[in-house]
Amino acid sequence: MTDAERLAGYLDVWWQAVDDFTRLLEQVPAEQWSAPTDLPGWDVHACAAHTAHLESVLAGGPEETVEIEVPAHVRGILGIYTEQGVVARRDRSADDLINEIRGACTARRTALLAAPPADASARPEVIFRGVGWSWEQLLRNRPLDVWMHEQDVRRAVGRPGGLDSPAAAHTADYLLESLGLVLAKRAGAPAGSTLMAEVDGSAPTAFVVNTDGRGVRLDHLPAEPTARLAMSREAFVALAGGRRGPDDVAVEVSGDADLAATVLASMAVTP
Repeated sequence: MTDAERLAGYLDVWWQAVDDFTRLLEQVPAEQWSAPTDLPGWDVHACAAHTAHLESVLAGGPEETVEIEVPAHVRGILGIYTEQGVVARRDRSADDLINEIRGACTARRTALLAAPPADASARPEVIFRGVGWSWEQLLRNRPLDVWMHEQDVRRAVGRPGGLDSPAAAHTADYLLESLGLVLAKRAGAPAGSTLMAEVDGSAPTAFVVNTDGRGVRLDHLPAEPTARLAMSREAFVALAGGRRGPDDVAVEVSGDADLAATVLASMAVTP
């Protein structure tokens, strides 16, 4: 697959994720827009505002410059940046936010279809302030971000679903790649340790800590991994996305229980 074909695939998944997310937001009653999500300090309105902010910037809109008092849940420069977009839209209506998301995404998709990127390693001309991502990183990340916030809203308002969409599969498979890092660096597993993850809807994957102390993906599934984790897609993305902790989801564990517990406690990899 060429770079152009792979990037076009990400664009298609993102576009479907945007449509799914905005259709969900249209169904949320006015009184539930203030419902808290799993993200500290953010309600449904904040998730929509955040998405509107980032998509507006990518479509060529202005960067937010509002001054904010940094709340306790915000960490780092990126956290301050995203919070500015939320604060700037605090007084906007649900319809305003939905229309901003759709308008910005339509404009960006039209531009990308007219001049599709062909070099995955090149840097986009327009990107978030201070983020040095390539086209590969940007277009691969956007479906993940939009879908994760769709799920944040679904859990907040009690409307489960969307777990079998293209963006759901994209997000789960993308996050599964992080388990090598979690195993080797965060869990500190010794060389030779193996981890197998069985997540509903994705192919089973396995990682090993090599002699350099790096967690690398195996091209086969070990018969007896050091630790094995099995869970639903919903449980996995909640853990890897930092939305829930190990005690809040159902996970089947076998093998080294201590290593499995350390991995599960270290799985959150999204900002």
